[in-house]
Amino acid sequence: MKRVQQGFTLIELMIVVAIIGILAAIGLPMYQDYVAKSQVTAGLAEITPGKTQYEVLLNEGKTTITGISELGLKNSDRCTITPITALSGTGTIVCTLKGNPKVANQTITLTRATDGTWSCSTTVDAKYKPAGCS
Repeated sequence: MKRVQQGFTLIELMIVVAIIGILAAIGLPMYQDYVAKSQVTAGLAEITPGKTQYEVLLNEGKTTITGISELGLKNSDRCTITPITALSGTGTIVCTLKGNPKVANQTITLTRATDGTWSCSTTVDAKYKPAGCS
């Protein structure tokens, strides 16, 4: 009676390990880029609600605010928001990003023009910019 071979050869196992290593070498940088872009988008999402409250306070005739809490905003583990002290026809809300080294200490800025329109600008690399933010 013949005995049937069981298991894998060393060469087969080495090939599998090499394939896994190649996939990890490609996948890890792509994942880190994805995380960086998501952190930038989350930072923008954290300061966007401040636009509405800014408009409300401006329409109510308020000229100064004591901090970002009056805009309904708060600092988080991914964004430090620069406090706004004076309300006028123009204004800015700035988020300084934390976290991923690819975007850490970069900024996202919402700027209000005198005509009431808001624009977004950022200092992060183009591949991490959220849609609608130049």
